[in-house]
Amino acid sequence: MTDPKRCLCFALDVPSTEEAKRYVEMLAPHVGLFKVGLELFVKEGPGLVFSVKEWGAESVFLDLKLHDIPRTVERARRSAGRLPVDFLSVHCESLWSGPGEGEPPEKEPKPAMLGITVLTSLPEEDLPHLGYAEGITGIDLVLKRAEMARKGGCAGVVCSGKEVEAVRDRFGRDFTILTPGVRPAWSVVAKDDQARVLTPSEAIRRGSDFIVVGRPIAGAPDPAEAARKILDEIDDGLKARGK
Repeated sequence: MTDPKRCLCFALDVPSTEEAKRYVEMLAPHVGLFKVGLELFVKEGPGLVFSVKEWGAESVFLDLKLHDIPRTVERARRSAGRLPVDFLSVHCESLWSGPGEGEPPEKEPKPAMLGITVLTSLPEEDLPHLGYAEGITGIDLVLKRAEMARKGGCAGVVCSGKEVEAVRDRFGRDFTILTPGVRPAWSVVAKDDQARVLTPSEAIRRGSDFIVVGRPIAGAPDPAEAARKILDEIDDGLKARGK
């Protein structure tokens, strides 16, 4: 049986080293993966990643959502490989896609890349306003980008819980799926900017390998207790899918 802790990723969406340290030390017994995003990385620099590990984090997801020409993205990934980082996010359009286009990814790249499919803040009805053809669905777009991610050497993708089953059915069990925008059933988040959300249990049951939770834990009176409650929900999801 998979350890529920392994599936829980906490988003270190905080503005300072001091706050990051407090959360990592508090939550490391309950969280298997810590996400370092743009705000914290830009403010504190690469050294912050080493600190997160020193504070007790088992694994680190560097969520920079790289988006540039394939050659630049591949070189940035290789630079990230000098840090104690397990996963790195990159927009699917930026991935190497064949001979003559950028530098081919290593056979077993470190850190493992996760392709950004469609941001969870984007509702499906807004796709035509961004230039996509009328009638295209969120799942259509996610599956197209997941295919780009696989061909580009990614270990998996980042997608909302609404698309997890379709991605899992298409790409199988060996394709890692990380799901942001997860909200526990008991959580109420003011002015939530996530448009396509599921509970931890439902996201895991549908096939997510990792779920990202931030504000429901950080904003709780007792963040460690909130994390423990989410682990119970993850456990329910793992049992429901028989893992």
